[in-house]
Amino acid sequence: MKPVSDMAPQELAEASARAMWNDDSASQRLGMSLDHIAPGEATLSMTVTEAMSNGHGNCHGGYIFTLADSAFAFACNSYNQIAVAQHCSITYLVPGRIGDRLTAVAREVSRRGRSGIYDVRVINQDGVHMAEFRGHSRTVKGTHLPVES
Repeated sequence: MKPVSDMAPQELAEASARAMWNDDSASQRLGMSLDHIAPGEATLSMTVTEAMSNGHGNCHGGYIFTLADSAFAFACNSYNQIAVAQHCSITYLVPGRIGDRLTAVAREVSRRGRSGIYDVRVINQDGVHMAEFRGHSRTVKGTHLPVES
C-alpha cells in the first residue's frame, strides 16, 4: 500500500472506507452496500426485508436511522481520522416498505477543527425522499491507516 502521505484525497477516502468496512459487521449483516465514497461524502444502500418491518408492516425507523448513520460514519471518517457521532437526529417523511431499496447519501456541511456536520438524505428506488438525517461528528485520537512517523 502507498504511504498515506502520498495518497490523493480520493485515494485516502477509499482506503479509509475499506479499512472501516472490514470491521463493520452491523452494516454488512444488514445487507448494506457502500456505493460511493469521496472526501466528506458517502452513499450506502440496503433493501428492506421482512425482518426489518414493524407492527404497521412498514420499515422500522431504526433501520432507516442505521442506514443513514452508516452513511454519515463513512463520510466523516473519509480523512483517515477516527470520527465518532456526537449528536444525530432524523426526520421521517414517508414510511419504507418491505422490498424497498433505500439509499442514504451523506454530504459534509461543515468540518472545522475536531467537529463536523453532515446531512444525509434517504431515498427509495423511485427517488422518493424518505428521511432527512443530520449528524454531528467529533474526531478522536487514532487513524484508520498507519501514518508514517
